[in-house]
Amino acid sequence: MSGDDRGGAEGVGTPEPVGIDELLERVRAGYDRIGPHEASAAAADGALLVDIRYAALRDRDGLIPGALVVERNELEWRLDPRGSHRAAEAVSHDLPVVVICNEGYASSLAVASLRQLGLHRSTDLIGGFQAWRAAGLPVSPATDAETAADAEGGTDTGTGTGG
Repeated sequence: MSGDDRGGAEGVGTPEPVGIDELLERVRAGYDRIGPHEASAAAADGALLVDIRYAALRDRDGLIPGALVVERNELEWRLDPRGSHRAAEAVSHDLPVVVICNEGYASSLAVASLRQLGLHRSTDLIGGFQAWRAAGLPVSPATDAETAADAEGGTDTGTGTGG
């Protein structure tokens, strides 16, 4: 038995563990990430913006108008053009996709997964939704009813902290 055989299939050892920072660096080296204004321009040119933030963050911070909301745990099923659960927008492996999380970390890992599915034009937004908002780009409330209730102090959605 060789020193690097860790019980995997014959001839295939288990990869060395890496930290998340190194993994992000490796993943991001494989594609070009874009900034908020580039993402906005890409959407105007037909790219699909995909918001993978969880509901509490969307409720708290709002939505990017026109972005497809897909929870992270459903992303591959919804964007696989061959999948039986695909979103209507998932028409081709050539579709330009910009994945948006809250701060631009989880989206990088999501892009790696989409690229493994063959969505070779996938990228993510540097800084995520927070960078989009900070750039002064359009944001709409999650729902008008929630916004009105919050403005009147009538409800506590539980999303005022954390994230």
